[in-house]
Amino acid sequence: MAERILVIEDEHRIAQVIERGLIFEGFRVDVAHDGRSGLAIARDNPPDLVILDWMLPGMDGIEVCKRLRNASNVPILMLTAKDAVPDRVAGLDAGADDYLVKPFEFDELMARIRALFRRSTVTSKPEILRFADLELDTGTHRAVRNGRPIDLTAKEYELLELFMRHPRQVLTRETIFDRVWNYDFGGESNIIEVYVRYLRQKTEAAGEPRLLHTVRGVGYVLREE
Repeated sequence: MAERILVIEDEHRIAQVIERGLIFEGFRVDVAHDGRSGLAIARDNPPDLVILDWMLPGMDGIEVCKRLRNASNVPILMLTAKDAVPDRVAGLDAGADDYLVKPFEFDELMARIRALFRRSTVTSKPEILRFADLELDTGTHRAVRNGRPIDLTAKEYELLELFMRHPRQVLTRETIFDRVWNYDFGGESNIIEVYVRYLRQKTEAAGEPRLLHTVRGVGYVLREE
């Protein structure tokens, strides 16, 4: 049976274009024009993927994204005219898996949808990753350092998991963009630095020695001092 995609978009013309294109591509499509209606549809007919506009009447896309993420791990692609890095960070921190700036080409939308479906179908047995005194549970997405629990956002978890799976290996910015964000923010973006700073603050909150190090001109590495 074809995958079901929920489109939550208040601009009727854009919603209609997306709906027609997705139906042509063989998907089943539900459409909502505000956040509360979208959440109701997601509850009654759980989608396989959600296309979510940021600027919605009443409840904005960030709040909708948080509520969707609290309820399930459905892939969420956010659409927005906001293209500044802090806005992208806010969307990803709310639980979005990808981010597409308006205006966009339908071909790019489809490429991102295919990528999200590929990622969501990759399943692995939950395990506990360990490095030094840091542990990461891939089943619950919970991190612990020296017995101290660490709360992680969705993207912080993905970034830390990448490092935990490649300890002592220098990861380039290009590798991190590809593995965690699945697309390029642009060569001048500092989003990786932002998230590395977040992880350092959380993993070193009790004065623990640094594990995530910068390799200038190359990238980052998880190693002990």
